[in-house]
Amino acid sequence: MFCSLDELKTVLEDWIKTWNEQARPFRWTKTAGQIFDRICRYRDRISGPGH
Repeated sequence: MFCSLDELKTVLEDWIKTWNEQARPFRWTKTAGQIFDRICRYRDRISGPGH
């Protein structure tokens, strides 16, 4: 976990820099519908009692 927004920003910027230096094509393996379904199932699971 990140303790501050600045820490998160630094890590993300470092990741982006590394990714861009070693860029390679990205291919989606799921449709938008499959992604949304997965997000909705996850949201339903974590929004119940005790979360």
